[in-house]
Amino acid sequence: MTDRVLVIAEKPSAARRLAQALDENSSPRSENWKGVITYFCKRNDKEIVVVSAIGHLYSISQDGGRFTYPVYKIKWVPTHTVDRSRKRGKQYLDVIKRFKSSSIFISACDYDLEGSLIAYNIIRYCFGEKSLECSKRMRFSALTDEDLQKAWDNLEPLDTSVISAGKSRHETDWLFGINLSRALGFSVKAASGSYKTLSIGRVQGPTLKFVYGREVDIRCHVPIPYWSINAETIIEGQTYQLEYEKKKLEREIHVKKLSSECRGKSGQVTSVEITERYEHPNPPFNLSDLQREAYKYLKINPSNSLKLAESLYLKALISYPRTNSQKIPQTIDIKNILKRLTTNPDFTQHATNLLVQEKVSPKQGKKDDPAHPAIHPTGKKPPKLVEREKRLYDLITWRFLSSLSDPAISNQTTATINVNGHIFYLIGRKFVDKGWMQYYPYDTRKEKDIPTIEEGDLVSITRLSIRRKYSKLPVRFNSSRLIGVMERERIGTKATRTSVIDTLFRRGYIRGESIQITELGFTVVETLNDFCPEILSVELTREMEENIEKVQSGGLGEKEIFESTIKTLNPILSTIKENEVEIGMKLLILSASGINSNECRICHRDIMDQSVYCEYHQMAYSNIEKGYENWRYALDINWVDYITRTSKMKGVGLWVKEVIGNILKQSQGSDV
Repeated sequence: MTDRVLVIAEKPSAARRLAQALDENSSPRSENWKGVITYFCKRNDKEIVVVSAIGHLYSISQDGGRFTYPVYKIKWVPTHTVDRSRKRGKQYLDVIKRFKSSSIFISACDYDLEGSLIAYNIIRYCFGEKSLECSKRMRFSALTDEDLQKAWDNLEPLDTSVISAGKSRHETDWLFGINLSRALGFSVKAASGSYKTLSIGRVQGPTLKFVYGREVDIRCHVPIPYWSINAETIIEGQTYQLEYEKKKLEREIHVKKLSSECRGKSGQVTSVEITERYEHPNPPFNLSDLQREAYKYLKINPSNSLKLAESLYLKALISYPRTNSQKIPQTIDIKNILKRLTTNPDFTQHATNLLVQEKVSPKQGKKDDPAHPAIHPTGKKPPKLVEREKRLYDLITWRFLSSLSDPAISNQTTATINVNGHIFYLIGRKFVDKGWMQYYPYDTRKEKDIPTIEEGDLVSITRLSIRRKYSKLPVRFNSSRLIGVMERERIGTKATRTSVIDTLFRRGYIRGESIQITELGFTVVETLNDFCPEILSVELTREMEENIEKVQSGGLGEKEIFESTIKTLNPILSTIKENEVEIGMKLLILSASGINSNECRICHRDIMDQSVYCEYHQMAYSNIEKGYENWRYALDINWVDYITRTSKMKGVGLWVKEVIGNILKQSQGSDV
């Protein structure tokens, strides 16, 4: 072997940054071979060659056997041999293999399950098992020269536990995906004679079930009436809003009583309280927080915000974005970042203000990540960025600056007013110190003035507005909300949740920015629910996630995970095999024309026992009956009027509309 060090980067842009940082003159020589660029550096009399992958250059494939299921024999192969869209990967592998005579191999891919596995597979399959014995790991969270040089000076052993966890995750997901997808496809073939490609996965199943559950709630929604109260008073020529003690009233009789006893009347101030409130800043972003805020304030969906954040990372402007941490460790030089930010006109004043503080430390969140800190700017002055990159960079930087600031302090004044036994509040708010809010322009909370008022004063109700409203349809998920549910239920990872949702879109199971489940998605969930509900189980998926985390912590081995996966899959696949024809028929029925006595009056589905409806329309009918109890309590209304009025309303769930329409149709010519 020559005394050459081979450094493996995850992407071409990262390879360029690495080469510039590691070359002692910051001007590495580059060589273009078939469109693939390799960098040659000199550092401390060592020759360093920096090569790049383009994501995973090795993937899993079936090891022999027929196109059937179950399949448990697998092998790792070059990705371009199993995925035609990745054929360019062959050129990258050919370039990397030219340097097999290197004396040391360095994994410099992103420090996470994916990056560690990418480099490991390249070293193992391009250069052989023995090359792993002379391999090291560069560990960094930002692509600045300082971070990369520090990582070079402190090389670590290969991160074998992270590699094992990454390998286990890929193999588990592949085994679930290939076997369940083939099982569904062969079920359709058993029923129709033609194979149809359908797919489902370990995390896709419960994620699709979330969307399905929300759609069921929406379609079964019955609007329930309630009343909201808006009141005003005029003091010294100024109009002020009064808040009623109850956010909403549920009976019309109570509303009429309130109106007669308060409209045009005066009340007495029974107390005036001033409360000092401290609102602490939010911690720096982890990936999920960033995706939520980017959608909320910038209208950038999670998939695009991740891509933009990765672009900023590769430009050395922010730290590694695929992190779960809300903490910044003491090892990060915050004051140095602030000094750099003073050179950026957008942040000069605020960074300078923070620098003069005796102590600068960030608000630390609860969530941590052993691999990477919370997302933060590196302080490097950005080049000209495209508009959305600039907006996301600003969001990250303002959040970082706000996390270093003091709490916001405000005085809240609450005057309690008794009007004939009904309590109203006059509430004001004055900032004593805006603290972190001055560093976070996205928070638009304002002061609220109220007049000087004392206990015993009389306050007139100059306007009392009472509005009847109805409970609204449940809100559909957008990608940001769906990621939040996945995170709360602990399925998927910070790195995979976005791609799981993207896959459900590609499969045609969901559609729209306000996510709706398609008929195909509905049918897949219904079928799996009937025959193998484990595939949709949050608990099963969460347990497997926890087991993979145990591999990373050293508590479980790859072999145990592999065997556990097969043990889990075997009974599921056996059930599908035994019921292939029935499952295939159910999957094929996406719509139906005739209705017979065993089918729901409204759709093609089987009726429930002691009902004329399927489970969905029976659920809607049950909600209609429950809704009637609320309506009768609120308005003292009869069933006929209730059904008639509800049929004409907006905000009624689709299945509820269909059942009401059926009730009205059946009742034509007779009493309802």
